[in-house]
Amino acid sequence: MDIAKLLELVDEQLSQVMMVLILGVGIFMTVKLRFRPQRNLPYAIKKTLSKEARKKSEGEGDVSPFAALTTALAATIGTGNIVGVATAMVSGGPGALVWMWVSAFLGLSTKFSECMLAIKYREKNEDGEMAGGPMYTMKNGLKNKKLGAALGMSFAIFAVFASLGIGNMTQANSISSALNSTFQIPVELVAVILAGVTLLIIFGGIQSISKVASVIVPVMAVFYILAGLLVIIINYKNLPSGTWMILKMAVQPNAVTGGALGTIVASMTRAMRFGVARGIFSNEAGLGSAAITAAAVTTKEPVKQGYINMTGTFWDTIVVCTITGLCIASSGVLGMTDEAGKLVMGAPLTIAAFSSALGDVGRLLVTIGITFFAFSTILGWEYNGEKAIEYILGTDRYHMVYRIFFACVVFLGATTALDVVWNFSDIANYLMAIPNLISMVLLSNIVKKEVELFQKDIKKDKK
Repeated sequence: MDIAKLLELVDEQLSQVMMVLILGVGIFMTVKLRFRPQRNLPYAIKKTLSKEARKKSEGEGDVSPFAALTTALAATIGTGNIVGVATAMVSGGPGALVWMWVSAFLGLSTKFSECMLAIKYREKNEDGEMAGGPMYTMKNGLKNKKLGAALGMSFAIFAVFASLGIGNMTQANSISSALNSTFQIPVELVAVILAGVTLLIIFGGIQSISKVASVIVPVMAVFYILAGLLVIIINYKNLPSGTWMILKMAVQPNAVTGGALGTIVASMTRAMRFGVARGIFSNEAGLGSAAITAAAVTTKEPVKQGYINMTGTFWDTIVVCTITGLCIASSGVLGMTDEAGKLVMGAPLTIAAFSSALGDVGRLLVTIGITFFAFSTILGWEYNGEKAIEYILGTDRYHMVYRIFFACVVFLGATTALDVVWNFSDIANYLMAIPNLISMVLLSNIVKKEVELFQKDIKKDKK
């Protein structure tokens, strides 16, 4: 058995185990916190969009609450929102979208918990910058220091691999492929420009990354949502039947789509498997990556910022992924085949959905969306990898070395076929999640206590 097949087999088996673990911890934390994250979502969205979220006036930190959220969103809103949704709806049937919603609903609790804990247990590094994330939560929060040190180091090591794989090479490859396919721009030219621009931005550290993310993420999200809504409006006649089929195939043991959605055979278990897996891949709730960025925030209230960062799961999956799913469901392209008779999935399917309503402009819009979403993911994950390296080495002296190396990997990813890297990146993601989930459960009583104490402030705010 060659390395590619071995990684594919490990990825498939591990994905099923991790789906159960992440959902299980999501259910556990949701019940433990008495559905507070879900019930306080309106409060969290209000705080996210407030003027105070853009200021660095409360407590210590490096970036504003809004910048911390958008930088975390930069690492999560990426190809998963465009490519992942389309793949899930073909492989698992239209009902996979419902299971993406379920994973996001439970993911609010895990995303809140990991981000809140990261802020509570963060440290200052040699240069006075904030250093935090699940590895510091494990080291400083767990009573068993040996266990905390072991879990923290394992998380940091896998986070570095993930930053170079799913957060770098795969995203760079998606950008170069999309631009070459749509505009016939040479892959090598894209690689050079992409690596150069990435290096230019990340050289400024979290301040520079957060400034760019604060612009790219909101602008591109609004741009993509408006374009998607236009597609749905144009295809409005198919929307009721498409929506019904999504809901029906999420719970029916066996179902076959037809009519406007083409022909796809799927089962409830497949819909659940692919929907949850793609949902987790998209919003990263439970993986711990968003908590690294959250720890850089200027705040004196860990719970408050935990709620703000929690909305990332809402914006990513409930909003952006839903737009992609409804575009596909209402356009009648789901179930279409290519010249070889194979089902069209991934980016080509989303492009077909947008093109059904907008023609060539639709292809252009999806390509632009993939490019900017994937680029923002590269920037967000660079910071995650940088902080993981800092934790492993115990110093921030090698930041510049890592930034240069990271930019070189961007060039490599943009010019290289990456079938093996996708599987390797998935495995690194899953292994990174294991110590994060363990620490979250062990510290769940602390999370619950902090949440209940802060609930008084929320009641005052509402009054």
